[in-house]
Amino acid sequence: MYTVADLRKGLKITLDGDPYIVIAFEFAKPGKGQALYRTKMRNMINGTILDRTYRSGESFEPANLEERKMQYLYKEDEMYNFMDNESFEQIAISEDAIGDTKNFLIDNIEADILMFKEKPIGVSLPNFVNLRVTQTDPWVKGDTSGSDSKPATLETGYVLRVPPFIEEGELITVDTRTGEYSTRVKG
Repeated sequence: MYTVADLRKGLKITLDGDPYIVIAFEFAKPGKGQALYRTKMRNMINGTILDRTYRSGESFEPANLEERKMQYLYKEDEMYNFMDNESFEQIAISEDAIGDTKNFLIDNIEADILMFKEKPIGVSLPNFVNLRVTQTDPWVKGDTSGSDSKPATLETGYVLRVPPFIEEGELITVDTRTGEYSTRVKG
């Protein structure tokens, strides 16, 4: 069990049967009376934000979260299918739970699946992934328009800005945290 003294940003607790992550925390000690702990928490399943104030002495149950290494297999309708690397069990995760991560999912990529009571609630990819450019405008030599980037469509359908020297068919590294171009893959 956690007490209010354990509250800090990033702490994961169970509240009303759902997992929450503390996203903001403030301690206040009025002149008289008990200390107050103001928190802002995000529901890890549906994303709603909750503001709560607690007094010293209250306690919380830790969120029963588990992270599993899984491999992305394929997309079927609005569901993304993954396979557990140890048990070879397959699970399907909804597009809502995947979020923006879908922009960087390629076949056989390793991902960390966050589970709450055996239900998948989130997907984390490596910080950098290599993706192929499937469409971009050619670079016109001598173009002095001052544009230092151009749009490019990746194999997943994601569109981002890349330097003008990047061409169709090239492999580039993308930062999955920001969705931005990082570097061109050599070789």
